[in-house]
Amino acid sequence: MPSRTATLLASTLTLIALLSVALLVPSPYSEMSPGPTVNTLGTYGGDTVIQIAGRKTYPADGHLNMTTVRVTGADYHMNLIESVFGWLRHDDKVVEHDTLYPKGQTAEQADQQNAEEFTQSQDSAKIAALDELKIAVPSRVIVGAVVSGGASQGRLHAGDVIKAVDGTAVKQPDDVAKLVTKHQPGQRVVFTVVNAADAKGKSADGLPTHQVAVTTRKSDDTGPSRAVVGIQAGVEHLFPFSIDIKLADVGGPSAGMMFALGIVDKLTPGDMTGGKFVAGTGTIDDSGNVGPIGGISLKTIGARNKGAQYFLTPADNCGEATKDVPHGLTLVKVKTLDDAMAALKDIKSGDTAALPSCSKS
Repeated sequence: MPSRTATLLASTLTLIALLSVALLVPSPYSEMSPGPTVNTLGTYGGDTVIQIAGRKTYPADGHLNMTTVRVTGADYHMNLIESVFGWLRHDDKVVEHDTLYPKGQTAEQADQQNAEEFTQSQDSAKIAALDELKIAVPSRVIVGAVVSGGASQGRLHAGDVIKAVDGTAVKQPDDVAKLVTKHQPGQRVVFTVVNAADAKGKSADGLPTHQVAVTTRKSDDTGPSRAVVGIQAGVEHLFPFSIDIKLADVGGPSAGMMFALGIVDKLTPGDMTGGKFVAGTGTIDDSGNVGPIGGISLKTIGARNKGAQYFLTPADNCGEATKDVPHGLTLVKVKTLDDAMAALKDIKSGDTAALPSCSKS
């Protein structure tokens, strides 16, 4: 075989081998890209996103869009070629797989975590929105979960309302742990509770209570030894009317602020945007504080592609967001739900010079 032909054949085989490796060998990367942006005042997948019953609502024009990021699945590892093309695309972001899915976390566990965070963000959005409207939302301490095989299994049940521990009234979940850990392992703790079935959907005030004695056990986790009873105390809120958020295939906590704004708008005469297209993102807690999220640059791209003019941006995300602002999109810095409400007032009135803008960190 002529040397030139042999060299060409060897080069071709080497190239084929390299391409095979690039295609078949997984890389330690995942890809993020702009996901759907959904108007919280409108419909999605045939369902009204925010559904309110038992309270007068009002039509709202304009957009208050929540934004999302689309990510490759926990079980999917990009090959080298996909990673390279992902790095080259402006609208996508390639990150280490472990930054999205910690080692040892299965796809099912990731989905469960996202679902739990999404549910919690909805509850916080409702509470913050109703607080903004001065509508009271009573709460109570409940048994959030019972540890399988723990001291309380079969004695306490998820949803039981905890009125007192050892005769001392409890007002916060932390009160339960503090009172239990006053005991030594092996001592009894007496819970005063209302059965979950009796309390479901109504106030526990005036309902019959009963006492449940549980013998504490020694904690088996890391840290100082302490008495435990094998429950996780939680908070249940009693909303004065029904607020249901319908949004399939979305997880995580980052839509909380936009849900809260959508709820306020639907419960308030007129509309808060003046017909403008406003999008945004940010977690929210029960007190209306807005927190940072991941993938901010991808969310601004997705919002602008959809037609957004203004983007409500968590203050702690401003530095990252200003590195690559889509043309025609104004970033508005917010720290609280009150900040977002004030910004919407300025946007509606056209007084955009008063808007607090993001600046590079």
